[in-house]
Amino acid sequence: MSGGAVLGWDMGAALQLGAALGLSPFIIAELLPAIEAVMVRKTKEEIDHRHG
Repeated sequence: MSGGAVLGWDMGAALQLGAALGLSPFIIAELLPAIEAVMVRKTKEEIDHRHG
């Protein structure tokens, strides 16, 4: 990925995954923003590391 950026995750897919795991949609909606923020930050760090 050259010059790209991670903007976020597919929340619809995340909600479906949580539902498939039997999690409450309310719990998923409460936790996803915090989880997404960490995942985006870590993905960006990995991209930056790989591209020097």
